[in-house]
Amino acid sequence: MEPVIIVLIILVVLVFIALIKTIQVIPQASAAIVERFGRYTRTLNAGLNIVVPFIDTIRNRIDLREQVVPFPPQPVITQDNLVVNIDTVIYYQVTDARAATYEVASYIQAIEQLTVTTLRNIIGGMDLERTLTSREEINAALRGVLDEATGKWGIRVNRVELKAIEPPTSIQDSMEKQMRADRDKRAAILQAEGVRQSEILRAEGEKQSQILRAEGEAKAAALRAEGEAQAVRTVFEAIHAGDPDQKLLSYQYLQMLPKIAEGDANKLWIVPSEIGDALKGLSGAMGNFGGLGGGSGGNSGASGGGVPAQERREKPSLD
Repeated sequence: MEPVIIVLIILVVLVFIALIKTIQVIPQASAAIVERFGRYTRTLNAGLNIVVPFIDTIRNRIDLREQVVPFPPQPVITQDNLVVNIDTVIYYQVTDARAATYEVASYIQAIEQLTVTTLRNIIGGMDLERTLTSREEINAALRGVLDEATGKWGIRVNRVELKAIEPPTSIQDSMEKQMRADRDKRAAILQAEGVRQSEILRAEGEKQSQILRAEGEAKAAALRAEGEAQAVRTVFEAIHAGDPDQKLLSYQYLQMLPKIAEGDANKLWIVPSEIGDALKGLSGAMGNFGGLGGGSGGNSGASGGGVPAQERREKPSLD
């Protein structure tokens, strides 16, 4: 009995192993390559799959999700013979598990070497300044070459990114000095522009102020002249309405004489000829007003009639 039990146990174990090898569960977004006697048979997709145990074998399990692979910095020579270190990141995805298994030995290593050679070819046709400012152009050119070359491997390159572009230390120092000089230049230009705008605004303000002041003075002068003209008209109308005689006019002339002689600078003043007539009328009026005791007044009136038409009199100096 014991040998029979041992055989049964062995058969159960073999059946269990065969069941395990027969049923293959493939996770989502994965694929498996099946070989029969070392030859490709089929590709197992996600889910439950049945294979022939001990005849079919799983060669490779491949992740079909998008992968991200960073590559170490690579020294690249630019067109102006400067060495720069460039870090790259590749985003790729396996679209054909069979081609990725049989068309290339190691697609990761192949993509890395292809990236390095393509990058050196692209950067070799650019100078340093263009290399630093043309990342999008380099990414697009690199992606186009990689996508075309890796298509037969069952790989699709989705994106290529340059992580960093590091020029030599001496070039970095020169670039930093140049950037600092440019910033100082822009600051000086902005400051000068601000001063210029300030001066322009100040000049415009002064101009407007002077224009407004001149307009105000002109309006004030016009109003003043209009007021004086109105006053003259009023006085003229009042004089004509009052019908003044020669005596009143003579009195007004005498009142104006001190005003004409006002001021230390008035050394010479002119007596109009009408003042003589006014003095005659005033003298006659004073003689009539004096009556009997004013004989001397008549003589003074007669003497007053001898005033010339234009007489220049020298005002005595206060010195």
